[in-house]
Amino acid sequence: MQAFEYANPKTLQEALGLLGSSWGEADVLAGGTDLLGLMKEYIHTPKRVVNIKGIKELGGIEKTSAGVRIGATVTVAELLSSGLIKSQFPALIQAAQGIASMQIRNMGSIGGDLCQRPRCWYFRSGYGLLAMKDGKSLVANGENRYHAIFGRAPAYFVSASSFGPALIALGAKVKLASQSGTRELPVAEFFVAPATEDDREIALKPNEILTEILVPAETTRNATYEVRQKEALDWPLATASVALKMDGGKVRSAEIVMGHVGPTPVRAPKAARSLTGKTINETVAEKAAATAVKGARPLSQNAYKVQLAKAAVKRALLRAVS
Repeated sequence: MQAFEYANPKTLQEALGLLGSSWGEADVLAGGTDLLGLMKEYIHTPKRVVNIKGIKELGGIEKTSAGVRIGATVTVAELLSSGLIKSQFPALIQAAQGIASMQIRNMGSIGGDLCQRPRCWYFRSGYGLLAMKDGKSLVANGENRYHAIFGRAPAYFVSASSFGPALIALGAKVKLASQSGTRELPVAEFFVAPATEDDREIALKPNEILTEILVPAETTRNATYEVRQKEALDWPLATASVALKMDGGKVRSAEIVMGHVGPTPVRAPKAARSLTGKTINETVAEKAAATAVKGARPLSQNAYKVQLAKAAVKRALLRAVS
C-alpha cells in the first residue's frame, strides 16, 4: 500500500475542504470495505484518505415530509434493523439480506455501496476500468462469464451496487455536496457507463461527497430478488427490483430495474408498462420478465445470465404482491 495522509474531520464542511479537484488527490473512507482493498492492490493510490465515519450529520434514518432520509454512512446492519425501512421498503431489506457477511454488514455503508468500484477481475487486476489492451477489449472475447449482458462497448463490467436497483425502482435521489453547494440527482442518473478510461462509473465528482439518500413516501408494493451461485460471501449473478403502484389488485404503474447485468442498473420500461391494468400472477410475471430481457446482448460465455435475469424479474414481481 502506498503511503498516504490520513484526515479525520468532524464536520462535512471540514471534510469537503480536504478533497481535491481531480481523482487521486483524495479518497473518501466510510466503511472501507472496498477502498482498502483497492489501495492494497494499488488500484487506488490517493495522497490523502478522508474518513467521514465520525461526521454525525451523515448518519441516521429518519422520516421527512417528502419520504425517508438515509444518511450515507448508515451501515447495512443499521438498515436491516430499521423498523421504518422494514415497513415501507422491503426491496431495500431484501437487497441488504443478500449481503451475508456480518463483517461487511457492520462496516459497509449505504453510500459506500453506491460508490463502490466494479468487481470486474480485469479492473481489479490493473487493466483499467474498460480493460483495453492495444486498443482492443480484453473482455469481449476473454473471460467474461460474469460480465454485462446489457449495454455496449467499451464498458462491459457490471455495476456492483446491491442497493442501486432497488433505489432506482423506488424513485430515490442522492444528495451530493461540495464546497460550492449541494445538488440532488435521481439514483437512476447517478450511475453512468464510461466512454473512456478517464471516466468514472458514477456521477460523483472528485470534490464531492454523497451525503444522503432520499426515498419518496409514495406507497408501493416493492421487492428485490437476487440470484447467486451461493448464499454466503458471494456477489449476485443477476438481480431485479420492482415497485408497483396499485389500484386494488391491479397495477396502476410499475418500475422494473435489473442489477448486475450491465455497467449501470438496467431499467425495463416496456416490461413495466406491460403490467398496467393487470393483476400480477405467474403468467403475467413470466411475460413481463421475458419482455425485460429482450434487449440483452450476451458475450461469448455469459448467455446463461439472460435466463437468470428473467427469473429474477419474475420472482421479484411475484414477491412484491405475495
